[in-house]
Amino acid sequence: MTPAARLQAAIEIVDEVVMAAQVGGAAADTLIARYFKTRRYAGAKDRRAVRDLAYAAIRRAGERPASGRAAMIGLAQDRPDLAILFDGSRNGPEPIGDEPGASSGVAPAWLETKLAAVLGREELPALLERAPLDLRVNRLKATREAVLAELPEAEPGLLSPDALRLPEGTRIETLPPFLEGRVEVQDEGSQLIAAACDAAPGMTVVDLCAGAGGKTLALSAAMGAKGRLIACDVDRPRLSRLAPRAERAGAASIETRLLDGGREAQRLADLTAQADVVLIDAPCSGTGTWRRNPEARWRLTAERLDRLKAMQAHVLEFGAPLVRPGGRLVYAVCSLLDEEGRERIEAFLAAHPGWASVDPVAAGRIHGRGRRLTPAHDRTDGFFIAALARSC
Repeated sequence: MTPAARLQAAIEIVDEVVMAAQVGGAAADTLIARYFKTRRYAGAKDRRAVRDLAYAAIRRAGERPASGRAAMIGLAQDRPDLAILFDGSRNGPEPIGDEPGASSGVAPAWLETKLAAVLGREELPALLERAPLDLRVNRLKATREAVLAELPEAEPGLLSPDALRLPEGTRIETLPPFLEGRVEVQDEGSQLIAAACDAAPGMTVVDLCAGAGGKTLALSAAMGAKGRLIACDVDRPRLSRLAPRAERAGAASIETRLLDGGREAQRLADLTAQADVVLIDAPCSGTGTWRRNPEARWRLTAERLDRLKAMQAHVLEFGAPLVRPGGRLVYAVCSLLDEEGRERIEAFLAAHPGWASVDPVAAGRIHGRGRRLTPAHDRTDGFFIAALARSC
């Protein structure tokens, strides 16, 4: 592909991303994979160059752009090397006429204002930097020292004792430690959510919003695969991905429960006051994960945020009764908005006597009754993590 053809391909991809963000369609990485599935002529270098251009345009545009072309014209305003590729050549984009490019920004204005008030404007650019490749060493099969010896290019994490960081672009899916289940791809901040549970062998642990099971597998490793670990979710396709991952990790004893949205309490009634630990990694806006999914900020609206807040309160209401006296409830969101984190826990504690906050992890910065991690300060995705102890 010529440079101009690569640019046109990136424009077409961003067009699809813009449309998907508007109608709730697939994520950017899925759309990029689909695009190249039907374009076998594009080599590895072409695919990498097109992907980089598409993500650069997505990251630059705070507001959802009118089109992929508008997003790329905006990027070309900052990069003269791209502007000259709008030359009308075969398979390339038409010359730029009297048309505006997308404006630059961190997020839609209403959302950028909220984040600036919480973080300070100096931290906002880091929310859109390229994310590193973090791994969690699976204690059921390996030690960090052993994997470091096998992967000399890896660096040990600074916050989690199981974390490794690999250079960007590493093809982890081809490496024996990953293929053999000795490591899992997991952001170092996400690893700290599992660490906040303080799970141990023999415990009964419930992961209420397990999804595909990344934190469930970390909990199993902390428990030495001994005890009772129940992974729950309302999303059948996501939950079904846990079983093959657990088998690869040597954590085959994990129980799964598919929950019925709105009737979760009935499905979990037998676990009332039985769990040593309940983890609620609640559905949220994902403002802390824009490094990986920058187009997610185009999907978020004030109305959707309100729905998420209501869902978070709902999960806390049916999750808390599962904790036994003396047990622990861990609440986490990959959001940096106080209304999903700090304020959510303050509201829960005000309405539920008999619970006390405890410091969840020795990382990040104390934020209300929990801890906050941010890309700028901690070099992780953004999270709020709180741990609550139930009185005996």
